[in-house]
Amino acid sequence: MTDRFDGWIAGLGTAAGLRVVVGYWPRSPLGAFTDVMVEQPDGHRVLLAPSCEIAEFVAGTYAFDEVRVTTVCAEVDGARWRVDAAPLALAFTVGARTPLGLLLRAVPRPLATSRRWISAIDVVARRLLPGVRTRGSAGGGRREYYGALDLHGLTAASTSWDGADQGMLAPVAPPVRFGFGSTPRTPSLTRVVTLVQQV
Repeated sequence: MTDRFDGWIAGLGTAAGLRVVVGYWPRSPLGAFTDVMVEQPDGHRVLLAPSCEIAEFVAGTYAFDEVRVTTVCAEVDGARWRVDAAPLALAFTVGARTPLGLLLRAVPRPLATSRRWISAIDVVARRLLPGVRTRGSAGGGRREYYGALDLHGLTAASTSWDGADQGMLAPVAPPVRFGFGSTPRTPSLTRVVTLVQQV
């Protein structure tokens, strides 16, 4: 069985060392939802999920040191995004499409979201974006495939954790360790279809 999640993934770092990955999923087997994965400067990995069902699924697919079920709200207003998921408050601005984004948009969607294509370009993705993988498994008896359809850079962000300002937008460095790969090092928003297959 393969579950299909259709949406966006935003990845960014902060000057204080907090790294954040937001999954915004308007279409999924679990309904529309947003989840947040946070890696703190000391490496502690936290999942913020809006329900027990979603927390169980995501934590069964990726690796975390802590799982919290909390209200997770995302608002999108053109290029401006806001995500509230206590203890995280995040706002970021999406910039122009990157050259790689232009290439991704040129690939027909049925091809870009096929497991065969995603597997074939995994080696290319690793060379172009160190740390990024398009297929793999973090355990839990599931294999994941990421079909990227578009890519934009982020131009600004405001991030707080437990009420403390995390400073300016920064690269995702070191790479996050929730799964078998990280988001791009440069803060970005990726249009993606994720396939999660039981093995």
